[in-house]
Amino acid sequence: MNKLISAGEAVKKVKDGDAIMIGGFLAGGHPEKLVNALLNTSTASDLAIISNDTGTTELSIYQLIKSGRVKRIFASYIGSNPETGRLLMTGEAKVQLFPQGTLAEKIRAGGAGLGGVLTPVGLGTVVEEGKRKIEIGEKNYLLEMPLKANVAFIKAQKADETGNLIINGSSRNFNVVMATAADYVVAEVDEYVKAGEIDPNDVTVPGIFIDNIVKVGQ
Repeated sequence: MNKLISAGEAVKKVKDGDAIMIGGFLAGGHPEKLVNALLNTSTASDLAIISNDTGTTELSIYQLIKSGRVKRIFASYIGSNPETGRLLMTGEAKVQLFPQGTLAEKIRAGGAGLGGVLTPVGLGTVVEEGKRKIEIGEKNYLLEMPLKANVAFIKAQKADETGNLIINGSSRNFNVVMATAADYVVAEVDEYVKAGEIDPNDVTVPGIFIDNIVKVGQ
């Protein structure tokens, strides 16, 4: 099955109130074309963004945050996006920050169908506010609930027609785990090949997780 579509077609799936996972670590592995299409060709609003960070002023995710269409943000780092910091301070959007590993585990739990994860990270800090503590073996842990999304935009270097992806090096970051934790997953790719041209041993994300592919330059 050929999963290749345009970025404009992909963002038509986004509805008002949707939660969107956006892969990447700042510019590394960031699906710039898809976020740009969401910003410029979609009118969906009241969105929730789940991302390791909210980018820098040079990335389209900054403009998306600044557009006023994002009402909830789940991230681990916002220091390079002054607009996210402003929204946090004014309360115009609900901004929730998590330790980076905790955010990754919450997403992994969502994709794996787990009821949550236990972690000692954040005990005795503001991170534990409002969270359940569980004692196991005389040690305390915080119960972190799973995170899922309606849509995930991720970035890969190569895809085949069936959606098998190769994601290189550190650009794997949040892209791999986010592919498992959304109802509709789109991969933005640099190279697109026919089925069978990717060695199964090189596959980073199996095509079963990928609904559509958007090629950069199309």
